[in-house]
Amino acid sequence: MSANNHPGELAMRKKVTKYVSKFKGQGEVAPPKEKKTHIFYSWIGSAAGIMAVSAITFKYSVPMVIGSFGASAVLIYAAIDSPLAQPRNLVGGHVVSAIVAVLIFQMMGKSDFTLALAVSLAIVAMLATKTLHPPGGATALIAVDSQQGFMFVLMPVLAGVLIMLLVALIVNNLSGERAYPKYWF
Repeated sequence: MSANNHPGELAMRKKVTKYVSKFKGQGEVAPPKEKKTHIFYSWIGSAAGIMAVSAITFKYSVPMVIGSFGASAVLIYAAIDSPLAQPRNLVGGHVVSAIVAVLIFQMMGKSDFTLALAVSLAIVAMLATKTLHPPGGATALIAVDSQQGFMFVLMPVLAGVLIMLLVALIVNNLSGERAYPKYWF
């Protein structure tokens, strides 16, 4: 039997071919174009939400802006129907991730390992608590990278997401076509 016809090699080729075939997509149709009103309210909400958080930073010299809030703005002002954009996920995802990351930093310091550990354990914690919010992964990374203490969990994280949530509640419900949230808990 030649090396090309070895049963183990044929089985491996089939597995690799099947795996690589997943890369081409599952044949679903791309979503339709967004309505102009949806785009408008997404713009107003995201501008108002980020402005509200950053105004506190500038007016009171209190650091309230973290990069992950930009990603949260996309979800809670533009993808408002997504489970990832609901209040439980917004608040819980950021807070759970911040707690995990601050604990890791406080116990182990900052290193390539702890940066990776913080993000991966934040994902595990969000999944376990049903609070998955992708920007929470960035919050975990920011917490370790900028060497944060426990106050980080309260401010900017909790205070910032509550302000952004309040803006989302107000702006997302101005249009008769939109309703937010879909659920709280």
